[in-house]
Amino acid sequence: MAEKGGDRDPEGDEAIGLRERAARAAVQRQAWSVGVATGAYGISFGALSVASGLDVWQTVALSALMFTGGSQFAFVGVIGAGGTGLAAIATSTLLGIRNGLYGLQVSEFLGTRGAARAVAAQLTIDESTAVGIAQEADHHRRQGFWTTGWAVYLFWNAFTLAGAVLGNTLGDPRRWGLDAAAAAAFVALLWPRLKGRDAAGTAAVAVVLTVVVAPVAPAGVPVLVAALAAVVVGLWPGQGGRPGQGGRT
Repeated sequence: MAEKGGDRDPEGDEAIGLRERAARAAVQRQAWSVGVATGAYGISFGALSVASGLDVWQTVALSALMFTGGSQFAFVGVIGAGGTGLAAIATSTLLGIRNGLYGLQVSEFLGTRGAARAVAAQLTIDESTAVGIAQEADHHRRQGFWTTGWAVYLFWNAFTLAGAVLGNTLGDPRRWGLDAAAAAAFVALLWPRLKGRDAAGTAAVAVVLTVVVAPVAPAGVPVLVAALAAVVVGLWPGQGGRPGQGGRT
């Protein structure tokens, strides 16, 4: 028990410290697991890029500088199909628009300035945004964003190089299940967030849109189409966010 006179309770402080360390460790595990699962899929991009006609260093440069998976796959897809460089750039830029929308979300808790803001922009991707906003406190959101961003960047670039160098000796990288591993990491991250009707409705609509569009659309486009789920649910009658209707996470 705390002593009179406003003295702090050492046992209470210790318990708070233990909870904080446990929370930070949980964020670290989540961030690195997503980083490894997503980064490993870079081997598929490396192999596909070389098969599309780019050399190893061009492939590595794409991952290091562009660093947004959907846009990268779209870029090499256009090149591999015989499209012009301008067409490849236009397609990949269109798919990269979503990262700008993510920036609006993460800027609310990152609070970066100057050079750090430029680095944060480079690391603003699906995974870093998802892990960041999944946390409850701002300092944990920052931890999740930065750790996930650097983890994905490290593994994505390392596996891109491996895929580019090994090339056809790997066979079809999709048979290794790396794409499924990345998707599984997202599902694990999303599931605890589906606590209300709005969140569950958004997820359901997104799934339907993705299933319909994925078989016929280029890489990355299903992500943009699925994002319309939030608009559909938001505009649905009775989903105006009025007090008492809740359901939002």
